[in-house]
Amino acid sequence: MKKKYVVGILVLLLLSFGFAPAFSLILDKPPVFKGGKITVKKMKKNEKTTIAAVKTSEAVNPLYPAKYTQEYISQIKDEYKCSCKDEVFFVALDMLKGTSGEFSRNAVLGNNLTTKPIKIEFKDLGQINKNYASYDALGWKRGKRLYIYISNKHNNSPAIALAALLSHEALHQDEYNSLAEETYAWTMEAAVWCELVQLYPNYNPGIDSLVQRENTLKTIFERGNYTDKYIKKTVYSNTGYQNLPQSSPGFEAL
Repeated sequence: MKKKYVVGILVLLLLSFGFAPAFSLILDKPPVFKGGKITVKKMKKNEKTTIAAVKTSEAVNPLYPAKYTQEYISQIKDEYKCSCKDEVFFVALDMLKGTSGEFSRNAVLGNNLTTKPIKIEFKDLGQINKNYASYDALGWKRGKRLYIYISNKHNNSPAIALAALLSHEALHQDEYNSLAEETYAWTMEAAVWCELVQLYPNYNPGIDSLVQRENTLKTIFERGNYTDKYIKKTVYSNTGYQNLPQSSPGFEAL
């Protein structure tokens, strides 16, 4: 009974975060979640050491792990400037390399149905529609171009949390959405967050609203034994998703 009560509280906390309208996946295949369970990659000790290594004389933005010095960012920005202008998104997308979010990173860079890079920017979502004011992010399609709008309330959030959020949003790639798609996207986000905090064990992102969202989702994911068990319940009980169909292109009914 106690476990059910705790899970219920966590679900309510997650429901308090914004849920964005979405688009579904068609091109290529994302990582397969066999039996609803995701294997969170375990990093070797020497991998952690390599990632954390940086010259102590180099200044690092506190929103980034130590790896992301200005010199390093200047080396990677050409790869990501087709999708975004904000430096923090360069870092966030780069952090998805080697994680379950690699698929989403590639989608942002153009490996999606439109074959064009997905544009990412901070935006006051309430200006699009007052109902979106409390959302954390919003997937949008205008003409033949896909967009990911991140609420400007997160423009000072750490890149590691933005990376997890982008892994979710980049899965939405057309005008169709479903309960299965949202369950998949939230599960992807949880898995990526688990991998990222493991990849960067010496980095403390602090506690802002986006980090709280990710930590809450991580707890629900872990309580479901790294499956979509409780995430699915959260999605299905969200009033914002009540009119969604069971499935959408690329996402079978669960």
